[in-house]
Amino acid sequence: MSDEALRPLILIAEDAKTTSAILSAVLRGAGYEVLLAEDGEQCLSLCRSHLPDVLILDLMLPKVHGLEVLEQLRDDAATGGIGVLVCSAKDYKTEMEQVDELGAFAFLPKPVRKAALLEAVQGYLDSRAGDPQKRRGAAAAPAAPATQAYHPRVPAGQAAVRFWGTRGSTPVSGPRYMRHGGNTSCMEVCYGDERVLFDAGTGLRDAGLDLMAGGPRSVHLFISHTHWDHIQGFPFFVPAYVPGFEITIHAPHNVEKDLESIFRGQLDRAYFPVQMEDMQAAFHFHDLGDEPVVIGDITVSWEYAMHPGAAVGYKVEAGGRSLAYFTDNELTKGYLGSPADLTPGNELLEMHRDQIGFMTGVDVLFHEAQYTTEEYVEKVGWGHSSLTNSCALVAQTGVRRWVIPHHDHEHDDDFLQGKLTLTRQILSDLGARVEVSHAYDGMVELV
Repeated sequence: MSDEALRPLILIAEDAKTTSAILSAVLRGAGYEVLLAEDGEQCLSLCRSHLPDVLILDLMLPKVHGLEVLEQLRDDAATGGIGVLVCSAKDYKTEMEQVDELGAFAFLPKPVRKAALLEAVQGYLDSRAGDPQKRRGAAAAPAAPATQAYHPRVPAGQAAVRFWGTRGSTPVSGPRYMRHGGNTSCMEVCYGDERVLFDAGTGLRDAGLDLMAGGPRSVHLFISHTHWDHIQGFPFFVPAYVPGFEITIHAPHNVEKDLESIFRGQLDRAYFPVQMEDMQAAFHFHDLGDEPVVIGDITVSWEYAMHPGAAVGYKVEAGGRSLAYFTDNELTKGYLGSPADLTPGNELLEMHRDQIGFMTGVDVLFHEAQYTTEEYVEKVGWGHSSLTNSCALVAQTGVRRWVIPHHDHEHDDDFLQGKLTLTRQILSDLGARVEVSHAYDGMVELV
């Protein structure tokens, strides 16, 4: 029997590629054989064909929900003996009780700690060591190396993006929005010890709670524009109330009101019971200038966006990698034709020449595609792009990874899934080889 045949087989069922890659690297590094499934349907198929020793199962899987996967595995005599470890951000009492009732041997909340993952897997395999029905022979998995408590950190030299809010206009909630989330715009870039925030929608609240764990520090917050959905989380940003935090807010110059007045006005007594004078952090307000902003080893530059009022998109460069972030940007305003006709030299694209140059060459593009063409007919001039026009832009920039944020508040999970499928088809028709995905609340993307 080969060494590979003796190695316990772990199947990871996880649709978030970054999470899947991290879990896979940890398990392979510990000596396990690993298979990957991107949705519930593929997971069930691989369970039946390969009978893994352990299944690491996300709950919010496409096609077949994780709880349904558990039900089907337990109802099938051939797969009923597979050990299931559930890893999910949905660590609510209801889900944990259901998981336990369906026979999973453990539940680990995301983000999963390396030590906890290896301990759970090894513990389960050790408990089965004397089981004569164990499929892969008597050899036990390699023991998890002794280690201190694992604290997830961005790898040295690797920038990472985390989305705390991915909706436009207004936050939403309910079962139809569970997969993508309902917080309005907030993105964080982490590199080394620096953590830089972009936009202050309702997602800023969760970002602030996460920042609190590290104690007082300097925080830079870049605002793409000061429309309500991009600043409405600011009053609930806990670090603003804590002495020792130093918060610098950057935004494009507004000719009607200075930046500090905009944020102070949001906390007017007529709107909110707490005023800026009650906030204990040190504040600095900074209008964007001609020069990039340098924060440690992170450089942030900007370009105007096509959106009502003072609005910009940002480029972030760190460790030799780069990303561009545009949430509100109406490309080729009013164009309803085929994206195939938006070729270089087209006069409609000419007006976006600076933007295209700004985005060209980035490693990841975060750019909205808020409306379908059918919706855009009624919303020309609202300051957001149609899906087809955004696809044309992406094809022109030559980027290889495109993540779409700022989902319309009326688009539920099923609608967005269909929209993503259509996006991939349009890009294929344009001959653009682009890896495209939708941003969702809690998403972590390595740059």
